[in-house]
Parts: sequence; structure tokens; C-alpha cells
Amino acid sequence: MLVAVAVLSTAATALLVWQLVRTGHVSPHPEISAYTRGQLVRVEPYRFCDVYDITKCDGTGVSAQLRVAPRDQIQLSLPEGIAKAPWVLLRSYEDGGPEQVEEFRPGSRVAVTIPPVDPQRGKLTGFAVMLPTLVRDEEGNEFPWPHAEWSVSTVWA
Repeated sequence: MLVAVAVLSTAATALLVWQLVRTGHVSPHPEISAYTRGQLVRVEPYRFCDVYDITKCDGTGVSAQLRVAPRDQIQLSLPEGIAKAPWVLLRSYEDGGPEQVEEFRPGSRVAVTIPPVDPQRGKLTGFAVMLPTLVRDEEGNEFPWPHAEWSVSTVWA
């Protein structure tokens, strides 16, 4: 029985490595994906910081771009590694008003449908997924701060 478990474990690991090598890209951090109009965009973190030391960060520092059209919904998908934590979705619109903030509890959602146009705010200009963590300032006040962020800018067709 133990031999069978070892063989299956080795085969699963080999399959995972093969898939990662085949795609030609291995990201050290989780990626989100956005889909619309037959276009899929995989998004690496804009910023990804150590939870215990939020000054230690890496990431692309670049927003991914997604071509959108007024009638085509956007499907945002998150891997389990992100969705199992509390996460925040921010949406920005052309009216320039404050970002729309939507908070999600751990494990509650792995996908969200985003309308590209809001009747009151206009066209979606971008959205971001953030993973908050509690930080403490010099005075001892605690507040949430994003230790990881994935950013997508919309490009209108």
C-alpha cells in the first residue's frame, strides 16, 4: 500500500512539473485570471509582500491589460490560494469617483462576474484584487493593509 502511495505521489509531482515546464512560465506567486470576449489574461501580482514584513515586496509593478466591450461581461477567477483568504475587489470607473470596494470572506468565492459598464458610473477603467493583512503603526493602531495586489486595466474596443 505504501509503495502505491509513493508511486502515485511521484506521478502527480511529475505531471505538475511537466505542465509547468510545458507552459514555459513558472510564477513564484499565485496568479488571477480575467476572461472576456474570448480573451483570457493571466495576471501576475502587481505587488506581493511578505505578510510578516510588508516592506519586503516583489511583483511586476505593472497592471495587466484586458480588452473589453460594453456588452461583454468580465469573468474574474481566483485560485484557491487567494480565495481561501479574505480578499477585496476594487473597481474603478470613468466618473473618477471613489473606487467601489467589495469584500469577500475566506472561501466564499473563487469567481466574480464584473459588468464592464455601470449605469451610474460609466465604463470600468480597471479593477484590482487585494489580500489585506493587519498592520500596526508607530502609535500601536492596527488597520488593514494590502500585502498582495493584482491589477487589471481595461482597454476599450
